[in-house]
Amino acid sequence: MKRVLKGTEPASFTDWKSSANDEWVPTYPVLQNPQKRELHAALLEEQGSLCCYCGREIEAATSHIEHFRPQEHFAALALDYENLFASCLRETRPGNPLHCGHRKSNWFEEALHISPMDEQCELRFRYLQNGGIQPADSEDLPAAKMIEVLALDIAYLNNRRRDTIRRLFDDEFIASVSNEDLERLVTVIRAAKASDQKPFDHIIARYAEQLLGR
Repeated sequence: MKRVLKGTEPASFTDWKSSANDEWVPTYPVLQNPQKRELHAALLEEQGSLCCYCGREIEAATSHIEHFRPQEHFAALALDYENLFASCLRETRPGNPLHCGHRKSNWFEEALHISPMDEQCELRFRYLQNGGIQPADSEDLPAAKMIEVLALDIAYLNNRRRDTIRRLFDDEFIASVSNEDLERLVTVIRAAKASDQKPFDHIIARYAEQLLGR
């Protein structure tokens, strides 16, 4: 998973919610443009146009507004900006494997969830050179559950992560890189603004941290 630092919701969204009166109550199903478009754009901007779950590149045409705590079970949070993210896959197609927000759908178990806002969320997963993903701690049941629920281990994502990892961490690099270089790499990625981050950068940082722990 990828950590998300939440910003401030767009003023148009705030104003729309504030227009509630005795005859009208704002709800997510009636949210329309331009407010919905501007909300989606704000989520993409604060995430650096990267999916909140897998970290792949997204844009308005290839993503959707994701309710981390699903509307079906948490109606009171349906318009809470802290509960809204941008997740990959705008449309689902028969035969294509679901992952991330659409795969999670209405699932939620408080004891097993890991939020993209969790400061430690990225550290709870480890990655293999072949792109596989595992809980960093084999006894971390929420991490295992999030991999399952979000389908973060499907072939498409494994292959994307494998290609990202191998572009940098080939055998020659691993044999020669110093701990200082790895620490510098982690620091640069972790300190980067969302707009400067690239797809799967959080995977690079985690893999470097794993090498430091050899």
